[in-house]
Amino acid sequence: MLEMIKRRGLGVLVAATTVASAAGCSLAATDSKPSVVSPRPTVPFDAADPATWVLPIEGYLPSDSERKQISQARKILVGDCMKRFGFSWQPAPDLPRLGPKTLVDWRYGIHDMALAEERGYKPAAAEQEAYDKAVEAGALDKTTDSGPETHALEGGAPKVGGEPVPEGGCLGEADRKIAGGAVTTEVAQKVSNEAFIQSQQHPKVVKAFRAWSACMKESGFDYARPLDASDDPRFGTPEVTSLEIRTATADIACRDRTDVARIWFEAETAIQKETIEARPEQLNKERESLDAAVKKAADVVAGS
Repeated sequence: MLEMIKRRGLGVLVAATTVASAAGCSLAATDSKPSVVSPRPTVPFDAADPATWVLPIEGYLPSDSERKQISQARKILVGDCMKRFGFSWQPAPDLPRLGPKTLVDWRYGIHDMALAEERGYKPAAAEQEAYDKAVEAGALDKTTDSGPETHALEGGAPKVGGEPVPEGGCLGEADRKIAGGAVTTEVAQKVSNEAFIQSQQHPKVVKAFRAWSACMKESGFDYARPLDASDDPRFGTPEVTSLEIRTATADIACRDRTDVARIWFEAETAIQKETIEARPEQLNKERESLDAAVKKAADVVAGS
């Protein structure tokens, strides 16, 4: 489903982090084991709304507010650096949110019947329109593909206008000032990705998939797994067809009937917890680095 959104066209963005979630974090320490970071939900849990569900790994991923804080600080630092070279740098504008609102929102498929009746598997029309307009207006910074300004921004030349260019250009300098380099959560990302894949082999999830598939067949649709329906190439065009709407609404009806999303979420939650408890040192190191970067970013923003 996310691939469908990407096919609509994403601009090249200057960003500091790659994943956003609805969770903050807190430390839950034990006497015998290293502390494990627990996600802190920012909205009340609603069993009927996957957008409010939170996975354990979200405690190790940057929240929306953390991501925005780092991004804002990075833009400030890059802008200040570019002024040393005589350039008034304009960063790429932030694109409006499109599709899922949290990490879990569409992770196991769609769940909003009212939206599906209107848009099938696609985001709300107003969201899509705002996103498309923002892309058309320009989701790139205002530098050219080559030349002194780009060299100052990205590196590639020892000097620009007699001023030494920092390693990696102004972007590299900004990353080092915030976090000693680009902010990454590679281990957490790997845990998230691998758990999502592994959870699909869990016996309870396999059984739920079969129940969902059988339900869909009763409505005349032949799909083995829930995401097969949303990833159907026929629904990858901008237009919303009657077939897509019939499929999407049947999909949600069968999800409700088989409880497949909750079963899948619970299986992935168990896998993530086990993985996190097996490698807390690596994950905590990433979290500590992220916390330090957020603090530095806050100082930059406050000082601006």
